[in-house]
This record gives sequence, structure tokens and C-alpha cells, in this order.
Amino acid sequence: MNVWLIAKREFSSFFSTPVAYVFIAIFLMLSSIFTFFVGNFYERGQADLLPFFNFHPWLYLFLVPAIAMRSWAEERRSGSIELLMTLPVSIWEAVIGKFFAAWAVLGLALVLTFPLWLTVTYLGKPDHGIIVAAYLGSWLMAGAFLAISMCMSAMTKNQVIAFILAVVICFLFVMSGTAVVLDAFRYWAATLTIDTVASFSFLTHYDAMAKGVLALNDVTYFLLVIFIWLYAGLIIVEQKKAH
Repeated sequence: MNVWLIAKREFSSFFSTPVAYVFIAIFLMLSSIFTFFVGNFYERGQADLLPFFNFHPWLYLFLVPAIAMRSWAEERRSGSIELLMTLPVSIWEAVIGKFFAAWAVLGLALVLTFPLWLTVTYLGKPDHGIIVAAYLGSWLMAGAFLAISMCMSAMTKNQVIAFILAVVICFLFVMSGTAVVLDAFRYWAATLTIDTVASFSFLTHYDAMAKGVLALNDVTYFLLVIFIWLYAGLIIVEQKKAH
């Protein structure tokens, strides 16, 4: 119950400032630009949203740390975290509540891209099941970006530092599955090592999701990433509380 109270408080706080509005506006604008101009939406001549979903890892790389950087850093800078800790809620409930609130904002941003879905439906006969699965996969991946970013926010009072740390960590998770990185390992590392490095990449697990395939191992991977980084954030908040 406390989780939902905190989530409700945090969700409202996003919309009491321009943060959520600016985030959603930029997300919708960039999604449209990448889909129609970079992804060659019309030129492909296919009734799907693959050009839209393909760019989500790169959009999340900068936009999710931007919306998460204030989650704990601002609480510590303003001193409101001390008030939060006096409330009859556990730190775990606070961590989960904050995460759910920000994840809901990300979900709302995705929902508001529905005109793209309507457009592709008007132009052709898309497989709606594939599109729904791709939306769920994208939201799940956004949760992984968010958990990492909130953990970085818990490490510092400075939102800019939190943002930079989150972008760097998320960038490593994205790039570890690219050909550039894997080729660098290919000359000296064993196949098992290369496969292990690739398995950490968000791209490795998201590629099939963008095509509407929700495999159990990919879903489990993102859920594990979310849990591990939220747990790391919990430990950091616990330690910082003592200072």
C-alpha cells in the first residue's frame, strides 16, 4: 500500500513541474523524426512500426537518465530525503514507489505515440499483435534504463553527475552487443567470452522484441536488470542515510 502512495506522490510531482511535459514532448518529437525521416517509414513500403521501435534504445539512452536524475539526487540536495525517511515507509517501498512512478511516465509517453499506430493502420494492414508485443518490449527495456539511472541518482546530490553516470553505464549496456565491440574481442577472446559480453547488451535482447517477439529469456533478462539495479540503489540509499 505504501508503495502505491509513494508512486502516486511521485507521479503527481512529475506533472507539478515541466519535467514530464518536456520529456513527453521531446520523446514524441524525436520518435516522429527518427521514424519518418531517418527510418524511411514511407519508403520501406511495409505496414509495420519497426523504424519506430528500432530507435528506442538510443532515445532512452539520453531521455531516461534525464527524467531519473532528480529521483534521489534532488531529494538529497534539498534535504527532503530526511523527511521521507521519517515517514512510516521502508526504503524498499520508497525505491519501488519512485521507480513505478517514473516507469508510468515512460509508459504514458509510449501510449501517446498511438497516432503512429493509427497511421500505419490507415496505410496498410499491420499485425497488431506484433505491435503490442513491441510496445511491451520497449517499455520493459525502458524500465532497465530507468533502474540503472535511478541507482546513479542515489549515488550523488548533483543531478548533472547522476545524468552523466547513468548515460555512461547505459551506453556500455547498449554498446556491448554491437559489432564494433564484439569485433574488438574477436581477435583475442574465446567464443564464450564474446557470447557473454554480447549477452549483457540491451540490443541483443531488444532486437527480437522490436520485431514483436517476446521470448522468455529476453523478458527475464530485463526483469533481472531492473531488480539488480533497484537493489543496488536500495543499498546505496541505505548507506547514504547514515551520513
